[in-house]
Amino acid sequence: MPVGPRRIVCLTEEPTEVLYALGEQDRIVGISGFTVRPPQARREKPKVSAFTSAKIDEILKLEPDFVIGFSDIQADIAAELIRRGVEVWISNHRSVDGILDYVRRLGALVGAGDRAAVYADALQRRLAAIADEAARLPRRPKVYFEEWDEPLITGIRWVAELIRIAGGDDIFPERAAAPLAKARILEDPDEVVRRAPDIILGSWCGKKFRPENVAARPGWSAIPAVRDGQLFEIKSPLILQPGPAALTDGVAAIARIIHAWALSERSGRKVGRPCPGC
Repeated sequence: MPVGPRRIVCLTEEPTEVLYALGEQDRIVGISGFTVRPPQARREKPKVSAFTSAKIDEILKLEPDFVIGFSDIQADIAAELIRRGVEVWISNHRSVDGILDYVRRLGALVGAGDRAAVYADALQRRLAAIADEAARLPRRPKVYFEEWDEPLITGIRWVAELIRIAGGDDIFPERAAAPLAKARILEDPDEVVRRAPDIILGSWCGKKFRPENVAARPGWSAIPAVRDGQLFEIKSPLILQPGPAALTDGVAAIARIIHAWALSERSGRKVGRPCPGC
């Protein structure tokens, strides 16, 4: 007899990815239109929401007994569904430990607590292995992570933590601790210049990161990352979803960039190719 909710709508990607990883995908009856992981979910499940909006009537037609969303940004969607008699869980985790705990809690909700614990432990061991390897690097770069460009928004907490695990140091750790994006808006772009990052990572959700545009900002030619062509895109589905993607492919992408920088510094040469316009 199945335990827990049997008809689940996932308003964001991370619960979809977790449930597929646990073998509980048959419970999912609707997903976010932004879902890319796992790829089969897009083929198999109806798409009923974006991030800040949802097709409430379409969701109700699916007769869900549980809807899962993320953060205050989806509070209005949750409130409308609750008024319509649907049970909703809005998680609000913002850290690496929070993501691991989220995996365990979601597994427990669907009667797969043991499998979820095994999965979360494997994710944690993988992060520990990445951190161990990073500890052997000869240098740690200063890293600026840009979540949005207009206005400039710096990286959220789990991103800063993954940068640290991968061997770097986020140049705005005090902003990363803020749970809301409005507290991570940079009013003064020159602050990035003053903090002089060695690497710039961009992940503009919904549009392509443009290194040449970043490099052309007034005064930014003085930044070591711009001078040395160390500007890279991390695809938003890999890093801006607080789920397994960030703890696997996301941190791996960051680690590759940091390792290349650290080893090239040791050998006295740059392995990165200057970006167009740098």
